[in-house]
Amino acid sequence: MPEGHTIHALAERLERAFRGHVVEATSPQGRFAADAELLDGGVLERAQAWGKHLFVGIEDLTLHVHLGLIGAFHVKPFAGEAPPAPVGAVRLRLVGPNHWADLRGPMICTLVDRARQREVIATLGPDPLRRAQDPQLGFERVHRSRRSIAELLMEQSVVAGVGNVYRCEVLHRVAVDPLTRGTDLSAETWQAIWDDLVLLMPLGRVFGQIITVPDQVEQAGRLRRSPKAREITRSLTGERLGDTFERRFLVYKRTGEACPRCGGTVQQRELGGRRLYWCPACQVRR
Repeated sequence: MPEGHTIHALAERLERAFRGHVVEATSPQGRFAADAELLDGGVLERAQAWGKHLFVGIEDLTLHVHLGLIGAFHVKPFAGEAPPAPVGAVRLRLVGPNHWADLRGPMICTLVDRARQREVIATLGPDPLRRAQDPQLGFERVHRSRRSIAELLMEQSVVAGVGNVYRCEVLHRVAVDPLTRGTDLSAETWQAIWDDLVLLMPLGRVFGQIITVPDQVEQAGRLRRSPKAREITRSLTGERLGDTFERRFLVYKRTGEACPRCGGTVQQRELGGRRLYWCPACQVRR
């Protein structure tokens, strides 16, 4: 399932391609035909992400999308008079003056009013990729629970946008035992987790890949605001992961390998319906 940085990047990509322009909306697959007809001919005014939820305002209508496990929403430029014909089960196609976007396989694709949009947002915890967020709201939910912090980080009501890769990597980066109960987690440790998400997730949004290894984080941080980074961001269509940095992780999918911090053995277990990776030698209870 795409994590929050992917959805924020998608919102920005849609705005760059379509904001202020009339869009042609169709449902080649046919499953969204009636609602696509309502969107057709409207001006795309705004696209915004809240965690893993995308809201696209077209005139006085709002499209709500959640990609779920298999969904994808690619945005591409086209040359000539028209984009290529749709391939496969395209739920929604948007076409503007110079770009087209195909939505496939979403878990949610529906039109909502402002009240429903507010209801969805109200269920979410603070989003590390949005300004003026209060991490204390997430901590209050964590501290009331006896579930593990590894499980709680996957709850979108605790932190919006975090998925399995970020939870494994951040818990390793801040050296927290992932099995620590929420009731036992200190406010200082929670702040360290939040601060690391605020550091890492914007890098993922810019470069289209999750970056957590310290040397790559440092390099990406220096590069982030440069013209080269903007060029990289604008070249991404969402069709594949970015490749600016070698795909490396600290513990994610590194079962049986040496921990890069202490040399201990990375372990895995099923937790909360997902596979957790961590180093029990250096991720200890605080």
